Amino acid sequence: MKFEFMTASRIIFERGAFQKIGGLAKSLGKKALLCSGVPAAQTEAAANHLKAAGVDSVLLSVRGEPAIQGLEEALALAKKENCDLAIGLGGGSAIDTAKSIAILLTNPGPILDYLEVIGTGRKLEIPPVPFIAVPTTSGTGAEVTKNATIIAPEHKVKVSMRSPMMLANTVLLDPELTVSVPPAVTASTGLDALTQVLEPFVSNLANPITDALCREGLARAARSLKRAYDDGTDIDAREDMAITSLFGGLALANAKLGTVHGFAGVLGGLYPIPHGVACATMLPHTIEANVRALKERDPNSEALGRFDEIARILTGDPRAKSADGVAWIQALCAHLQVPGLASFGMTEGDFPDVVAKTKAASSTKGNPVVLTDEELTAILAKSQ
Repeated sequence: MKFEFMTASRIIFERGAFQKIGGLAKSLGKKALLCSGVPAAQTEAAANHLKAAGVDSVLLSVRGEPAIQGLEEALALAKKENCDLAIGLGGGSAIDTAKSIAILLTNPGPILDYLEVIGTGRKLEIPPVPFIAVPTTSGTGAEVTKNATIIAPEHKVKVSMRSPMMLANTVLLDPELTVSVPPAVTASTGLDALTQVLEPFVSNLANPITDALCREGLARAARSLKRAYDDGTDIDAREDMAITSLFGGLALANAKLGTVHGFAGVLGGLYPIPHGVACATMLPHTIEANVRALKERDPNSEALGRFDEIARILTGDPRAKSADGVAWIQALCAHLQVPGLASFGMTEGDFPDVVAKTKAASSTKGNPVVLTDEELTAILAKSQ
């Protein structure tokens, strides 16, 4: 057995921990680019905590996933203001924006050069300015990943900028910040978190550390995602989902994902579909396709037993098989009112292009079995 495990330098998990942001920032820099994707009241609170600790801040409002042009403008602002620290406050978009700016402040040249797939493959070589991640949703796990997802509208695709140096100096995780997240966002982000503790568990790069994280994350999501959706003020459920999200980020950063995220990254670049919705819509059908393909082509695969274990964790039934897990996920998606792909404008004519791009996606390479074009197409058809 051989594996590595990397993560943020420091992770602080505590209800009310948000109040510590000023002191943490003071130890890392003097002027912060505050990349915020949260309402004005939370943004102002963060700025006040920083100011009280003697840290100046420059606000960058994040209204969507980072795109190349937006990052160029943000980078120009950070340079103009002489920022020596980046803080991401919000969901994955705000955190990925701050993460990107932190490393682009020290690495010269066009952003496009550093992007996977559409870039030139240039390596990020210079350590970034310090970066603090403060997630306010429970889904992406971006606070502990070593990449940022960036939209390239002209290419109609989402791509990554990736380096171990992009891991956060400090992660400040306060589940109280997630209480105000509305039900639809709770559903989308929570389903992403669930997928991100499921796919690494059956990934071809799974290891004992990520296995432990995934098992714990699956159990917490199973008991708390529906509760958090039904009652956003249920702080125990919110805490469970914050931990699930964190563990998913830790797992995917060290054991890869799979075909579900391969699809989701492609679909997010083509349609206005929330990432977690894309994952949830295809998750049960992808599990079925993986189990069928493994039984046909690799019947001795350890992943087959793991899909059954996932079902036992999700359902609480010690006799459950993979099909029971699929049924459980489908029932959860129905309760969370997850729409099909067709509602976002996808048609059968789009399938060949989506399949081709999904096969080339980085996440797909972690799938426990290589799925054929026909199998991938069938997943899309069932997800409509």
